[in-house]
Amino acid sequence: MSWERERALRFALVEAGERLWRQGLVAHTDGNLSVRLDDGWVLITPSGVNKGKMRPHQLLRIALADGRVDGHGKPSVETPMHLAIYRRHRHIGAVVHAHPPYATAFAAAGLSLTEPVFPEMVVRFGEVPLVPYATPGTDELAEAVAAALQGRSAVLLQNHGALTVAATVEEACGLMEALEWTAKVIWLAKGLGGAKPLTSDEVRRLRRDMP
Repeated sequence: MSWERERALRFALVEAGERLWRQGLVAHTDGNLSVRLDDGWVLITPSGVNKGKMRPHQLLRIALADGRVDGHGKPSVETPMHLAIYRRHRHIGAVVHAHPPYATAFAAAGLSLTEPVFPEMVVRFGEVPLVPYATPGTDELAEAVAAALQGRSAVLLQNHGALTVAATVEEACGLMEALEWTAKVIWLAKGLGGAKPLTSDEVRRLRRDMP
């Protein structure tokens, strides 16, 4: 990969971190983001750095094959999770892990987002399963998340947060915003008696006809 391309991806990650931080989807140093480089490396955010105040040079290169680090600083504790996702799913180009309040509330309560409530939810996510709790940074969590993402673009992490994946970090951030909007509206609907799911016929129609 050319330096110009990597430089553009570094700036894209920095902008994504600020975007999430400004919307309150991450707090202080929480969360982590990464993008796949096309030469067997991954760019990932460093540990202990405010996502709203990162600089491109702080991002670290991690070898996809063996996890060795290129750069100064400590990579995110969730690096094993990011690497496991990229190794298992070759089509994924970016990973965003955040702590959006409403989606994380569902995760803290041990609830998934699987009922088909909105057409956009059906098309974007299908369903958002809950990955059972495992200690952050462990291979146990890494493998569980990578497996749960088979055929999906988002998961909730029990007692932890949420994670979205896409071809680009911009798309993954957009999915995180959409996931939080979905969780918020479903939460609000509970005060009105609960959201009414779409019929199975409508779900099939949406999956068949919408891009």
